[in-house]
Amino acid sequence: MVLTIRAELRKLLGLPTARVGLILGVLIAPLLVLINAPATRESIADGTLGDPTDLGFRNLGIGLLGALILGVVSVSSEYTPTGDDSPGARQLTATLTAVPHRLRLLIAKATALVLVVAVQGLITATATLALTELVHGDAVPAPSVARVAGAILYWVLITLLAFAITLIARNGVITLTVLILNSSVVSVSYLLYKVMPLAAYLPDIVGPHMFIRSMDLSLRIPPVTAGLVMTAWVAAFLILAAWLFQRRDP
Repeated sequence: MVLTIRAELRKLLGLPTARVGLILGVLIAPLLVLINAPATRESIADGTLGDPTDLGFRNLGIGLLGALILGVVSVSSEYTPTGDDSPGARQLTATLTAVPHRLRLLIAKATALVLVVAVQGLITATATLALTELVHGDAVPAPSVARVAGAILYWVLITLLAFAITLIARNGVITLTVLILNSSVVSVSYLLYKVMPLAAYLPDIVGPHMFIRSMDLSLRIPPVTAGLVMTAWVAAFLILAAWLFQRRDP
């Protein structure tokens, strides 16, 4: 298993699109701190900011585009044609020849992905929160370790969710487009929440409760409850994806 995880780790880090995801994931949140700095200073000055402890964490919630890319390409690369010489062939055929046990392969892929995104999340969270404190000084209280851990856990879980959805859809372009639009343009989950309060427990709404205190919702979900609910969602999607992967042709 260790050798398989190492192989999947090398494969993931060797993908050009994955490298783009790594770079974007590390850069977006700190850049948002700098871009939003003038407006944030005005909000602090006129007292309309809200909870100042959420400042850096909100940027972490928005800046997970890179993590989503990693989650998608780690699977979609297996379904990409290997070349014009063999249009019907895909990377997955060679991968299953090397690792015929499909469940073992999925566990190795997911483990490699979690390791990469956890490190990415740690670096990004440290840089973003440190930069937020540097830019805004005493206006921003020092973040607690528990909230930083919650933010990193959110990155890992949302990445695994992207991983599972891509495996179910077997199409990275559609999955990534839907996830990006839902997280940056219009949240379908948030629209559902407007007509059905239980939608607050959908993964992309409940997850940020692990590290953001002033959500734009009337329902307050404790961080531990939010973590358990989102973990349950991700586990359900992973089980469904693994079940389908075991029964489909490569």
